[in-house]
Amino acid sequence: MKHGVAVAVIDALGTVTAWSEGARRLTGRPATDVVGRPAAELLAERIPDGTLAARSGTVALRHRDGHVVRVALTACPVLGPDGRTTGTVITAEPPADADTALAAQAFQQASMSMSVFDLQQRYVRVNDVAAQVMGVPEEALLGRHFAETVEDEEAHCGFLAHLRQVAETGQAVRYESFTGAPGLSRASAWSIEMWPLRDGDGEPNGVALAAFDSTEQYWARRRLALLNEATTGIGTTLDVVRTAEELIDILVPRYADFASVDLLEWVLGEVEPPMLPHGGTGLQRIAHGSTREGNPGAAVGVGETDIYLPGSPPARALREGRAVLSHAGQPEFAEWLEERNARSPEGRPYREGIHSLIAVPLRARGTTLGVAVCAREAHPEAYVPDDAVFAEELGSRAAVCIDNARRFARERTTALALQHSLLPSGLPGQAAVEVAHRYLPCGSLAGIGGDWFDVIPLSGGRVGLVVGDVVGHGIQSSATMGRLRTAVRTLADVDLPPDELLTHLDDLVTLLAAEDSREEIAEVGATCLYAVYDPVSRRLSMAAAGHPAPVVVLPGGTAESVPMSAGPPLGVGGLPFEATELQLPEGSVVALYTDGLVEDRDRDVDGATEELGRALSVPAGSLETLCDDVLKALLPDHPGDDVALLLARTRALGADRVATWDVPPDPAEVAHFRQAVGERLAAWGLDEATFVTELVVSELVTNAIRYGESPIQLRLIRDRALICEVSDASSTSPHLRRAHAYDEGGRGLLLVAQLTQRWGSRQTGRGKTIWAEQALPGT
Repeated sequence: MKHGVAVAVIDALGTVTAWSEGARRLTGRPATDVVGRPAAELLAERIPDGTLAARSGTVALRHRDGHVVRVALTACPVLGPDGRTTGTVITAEPPADADTALAAQAFQQASMSMSVFDLQQRYVRVNDVAAQVMGVPEEALLGRHFAETVEDEEAHCGFLAHLRQVAETGQAVRYESFTGAPGLSRASAWSIEMWPLRDGDGEPNGVALAAFDSTEQYWARRRLALLNEATTGIGTTLDVVRTAEELIDILVPRYADFASVDLLEWVLGEVEPPMLPHGGTGLQRIAHGSTREGNPGAAVGVGETDIYLPGSPPARALREGRAVLSHAGQPEFAEWLEERNARSPEGRPYREGIHSLIAVPLRARGTTLGVAVCAREAHPEAYVPDDAVFAEELGSRAAVCIDNARRFARERTTALALQHSLLPSGLPGQAAVEVAHRYLPCGSLAGIGGDWFDVIPLSGGRVGLVVGDVVGHGIQSSATMGRLRTAVRTLADVDLPPDELLTHLDDLVTLLAAEDSREEIAEVGATCLYAVYDPVSRRLSMAAAGHPAPVVVLPGGTAESVPMSAGPPLGVGGLPFEATELQLPEGSVVALYTDGLVEDRDRDVDGATEELGRALSVPAGSLETLCDDVLKALLPDHPGDDVALLLARTRALGADRVATWDVPPDPAEVAHFRQAVGERLAAWGLDEATFVTELVVSELVTNAIRYGESPIQLRLIRDRALICEVSDASSTSPHLRRAHAYDEGGRGLLLVAQLTQRWGSRQTGRGKTIWAEQALPGT
């Protein structure tokens, strides 16, 4: 029995006594609903007279859901033992042409465009959707060649080529196309499938086509592809303007014909974001782009301030924090376009053909940074709600990149300003050395480091030279650098030897690390090199804490790195620092630097140090020129670490500028030394300083004889100032105090402090030295 045949048994009274599964499928009625009921209840129309007598015919049955099912019916009587009819067996199946009619209905009413062509690409059949797409009724297409039914044959040449391919090869083709159609107002995306039709002998006799409108899926894929591209294409640099330009490159021309990025002015400054105003909103144009050359759609130029009225789509997007769509014909769109045209430079209309607009706020971390505006003119498709979702996602990603760039720029500016404020803006006056220096912040994303340098005048005409480098980058490193620089200056003022100074500095770094429990500060570390040069003895004493050794260039000689023990970096603790001394002729150049000058992942440190020596050995007109030559020879265009370079050319104070006397421990000899000092000052042409200097010498020598130990020595140095020094073998340091009315002593140091610019004492290997400085006459 064929599939779909229904069987029922009806008794002599017309009651259904049996009901097959085929009957259930045909009518939708199960046996429990039919058996025992009159068969007449299943009829939708009265049976024509003689149908059952003829044992065949067509009847109309009522399906369970109400529609009419016409079937071909065959009746076969059931005879009892006596030969009388006791019932009827009825078989039914759809009419012979019902399947064909149903298939025809499916073809005609399909939701996708379906067509049939002969092998010569002539229309044989089209359904309702295909006729709608083509913009003409079916009768106008049948029998015509496909090329005759489209105006732009070139635009559909791919479609025609695929038709021919299927007709000639007999193989199915599936592809996607984005094109317009005569019956549609806009271009659409189509998923098209073509397959050959064959006759009973298997020979091709036509081509069938089904085209599904996949425009929504097409644009969804396009939007997803743009989002993926934005992930890698936006935020490649930590620069606000460049990030905005990258966003424009993503939008134009694939998503918009014109796009602009405007940021609130505080984003480009250093102040915190203000509350959004309720009136007109002013923003600064950062970037814009257009499919037209010269950006004719821009009402303002890059860097200028743009004003958005409160009711405009961009102002609403800023205020509401969501994307705002606007289309031609809407009042706010017309108002916005009119305001744009009024502000357009040189009277050029903004974009008369613009028909759709979307404004999306740029929000990151809960803060509004600005707004991006996209407009369409050449794109025939207007922006839809799905575009708003896409724009918000893209705007959010771009805003995070812009905010990252803003935060980096602000932190870098703050760190650089802090470091510049902590570094010496002008080196103090001193005569021991001629100095030149350079500081270059790194160009990497790591931020400003903690490199520093300093030149510290010391007593006795000496000078302290220091360079250092704090581990890490950023504001914290700069702040730590400021602490260390201040500490070095304080310790240097006590006239500590280089090795002792580094020991105290090491204790300070360890203390700083212990005071701050934050993980990023718990490993504070630094390197430092401290050197002291004495122009009288021409000796250079230095000690290093994990820092590169200096390079010395003797007059007329080559550069050599000073052999010295670098010692551990500051903060390690528990290990000693060793001092190294050199005797330098006048005119020697000492180069102190941080590791950023010679260390790089692409080069060897030893090789870079040798290159530094060669650069220092090249004659230069001045130390400033030599600084530039060294940096040019060793550094790339964008160094990966901070660089500090300090060059010092030594000077010497000869015997004509230094006078020394050995003092016997006899108070009666004080007058003799006062006279000797007066004669020396007269020889130097400093008669005006004689009175004060004799008083100072008298007090200091008397104190050394009374409270000190032999040997005692008096030294007078003529430098930028007039320096008087008295040394003795006692390590006891004097203290300034105010004498009471009846005290016999205690007024000498107070008198010295009042008569001179500054005074102090320093420990030496053989005792102590008390010194006092006074300005030279006429200075």
